[in-house]
Amino acid sequence: MSRPFRFGLQRVREIRAHDEDQAKERFAASLNERMRGEAVLRAAEARLRDAQAGVGGGGLQGLGPLTGASLVSRQAWVDRLRNDQADAALRMNSYDNELQRRRTELTAASRARQVLDKLETRQREQHRLAAERVENAELDEMGLRGFARRSAA
Repeated sequence: MSRPFRFGLQRVREIRAHDEDQAKERFAASLNERMRGEAVLRAAEARLRDAQAGVGGGGLQGLGPLTGASLVSRQAWVDRLRNDQADAALRMNSYDNELQRRRTELTAASRARQVLDKLETRQREQHRLAAERVENAELDEMGLRGFARRSAA
């Protein structure tokens, strides 16, 4: 009987697998954050488009008499929406950078775990081959003893 296979770096492999799982969670959270940011950016762009269409496309006719103050306040509102859209675009850039960083982190964690998985597979195969050699040697020895007994008899 040969001893069972035992991978000496199993605890390290488990830690690496745990690190990979955490990296997956961080990547998923970053992806979710980016998707929310994209929705915010689209909404800001839509509000800006609507506001600009209202100002330049004759959408002011239902608002009553136009005064200089109402035009100035309307332009200030459009400028504010333009700033909101620019801020959302900057945040999207930040989300994209964070997502790329998390993707790189996940790739590195995955590779670190895969290295240990391959090492375990290789060592398990070496252990299996060594056990087969021992078993074959024992079977050969038993066969020789049986042959010697039959020859002596």
